[in-house]
Amino acid sequence: MTDPSVVRLDIWLDVACIFKTRSQAQTACAKGRVTVNGDHGKPHRAVRPGDEIRISLPGGRTRILEVVALESVSVPKARARELYLDHTPPPTPEEIELRKLQRLSMPPRRARGMGAPKKQERRVLRRLKEGEEP
Repeated sequence: MTDPSVVRLDIWLDVACIFKTRSQAQTACAKGRVTVNGDHGKPHRAVRPGDEIRISLPGGRTRILEVVALESVSVPKARARELYLDHTPPPTPEEIELRKLQRLSMPPRRARGMGAPKKQERRVLRRLKEGEEP
């Protein structure tokens, strides 16, 4: 792929900040979560301006991107956002409500920097899990 008008799919997804790393982009492509113009999005596939990329997200959502420009090396995040047009439809009110419910149903997390639970906190947590009153 020495032609400057094409870039590997996994590299473009990483440079455009769609995935944090190139290996995450490769994994998503290998699992079939990425399609390019309706075809399987293998990591080595060539991407050109005008291509439509669909990425399947958790929860049945799909992100739809149109390639506008190509870059093969890392660029600032502001420039990376200019590499594509996002045609993803906005979430419906039902999807927003479902996400809120999912967030509320998650177990509480300890604040960063608090360290491991102390003995008294472990006892309270154990009682909560076992259904006993504290």
